[in-house]
Amino acid sequence: MGIAPIDLQTLFSQVEKVGRSQAAQKEGQVLAQAMQGAHLQKKTEEQILQVNEAQNTGEGTEKVNDHRHGQQEGKQGERKSKKEEEEEFAKAQAQEQADFFHDPTLGNKIDISL
Repeated sequence: MGIAPIDLQTLFSQVEKVGRSQAAQKEGQVLAQAMQGAHLQKKTEEQILQVNEAQNTGEGTEKVNDHRHGQQEGKQGERKSKKEEEEEFAKAQAQEQADFFHDPTLGNKIDISL
């Protein structure tokens, strides 16, 4: 089956319309991408300019402050002597050292074998 001359005439007259529609489709895709990029950039700029909500710290600093506050109320306003404060500080340091793991063999021997 060959192509008849009348078919060629019809095809050649339609080539220009097909070319225009394909160019419009390509431009539409590029335009849609550009609009989406602009929208994304605008959204990002808005997020940067917004004031961020503070994260929930839980019982971090409040727990420490409540603990110290409770000790002061336990004495009912009495002023601790300097000696008592030093003893409490020494106990706190001893507790911190007891909580920290120490390896007695750490750093005593150096292995240089390969």
